[in-house]
Amino acid sequence: MNKPLLLAWVTSIIAMGGSLFLSERMGFIPCTLCWYQRILMYPLVIFLGIAFYRNDHGIYKYILPVSVIGIIVSSYHYALQKIPSLHEFATCTSGVPCSGQYINWFGFVTIPFLALIAFTIITIMMLMMMKRK
Repeated sequence: MNKPLLLAWVTSIIAMGGSLFLSERMGFIPCTLCWYQRILMYPLVIFLGIAFYRNDHGIYKYILPVSVIGIIVSSYHYALQKIPSLHEFATCTSGVPCSGQYINWFGFVTIPFLALIAFTIITIMMLMMMKRK
């Protein structure tokens, strides 16, 4: 069994489930950057699931670019939320502001922070698979 691949897949499932729960059950409307993060995360559930089922050790070639882009988008989004001087650079011009925070657990855990953690875990697992190859 390929544990890094399994952990990456489970992480993507939890991230997707969490985002759907927050929007569909809690009623939190996703901003533009939240949608970009979803666009990057949701396909990972399918690709990592297929790779785990097939025991495909070469999947890291396809997942790493997506997860690294996810880290960049999530980091930017988190910075928009936490650094007030960046609010003027927010890409969300209509609807929900990207600087808005539906949750702020412990003073630092927001939705983009959770996405950042998920993308980071997936990236680390893919780097572990790449190193093993």
